Amino acid sequence: MEAIYKLKANEININLMDTIKKLFKGKEITITVSSEPDETAYLTMNPANEKHLMESMAQEPSVSFTPEEFKEMVKKL
Repeated sequence: MEAIYKLKANEININLMDTIKKLFKGKEITITVSSEPDETAYLTMNPANEKHLMESMAQEPSVSFTPEEFKEMVKKL
């Protein structure tokens, strides 16, 4: 049996430990802790990727409006 928990470090608590104990009662388990890199940081590690991403974002159409226009748009939705 395998269980994967993805959570923030500050979300680890005694309830999680108790749940794991109950789920794997009497069995030997291995706990591996790792962190996943930020997706943007990972994609921009390579200068060519970063250049491509920046050029792509620059080509995206943009929309701008005043706070009042935004409030009106929200009301319509």
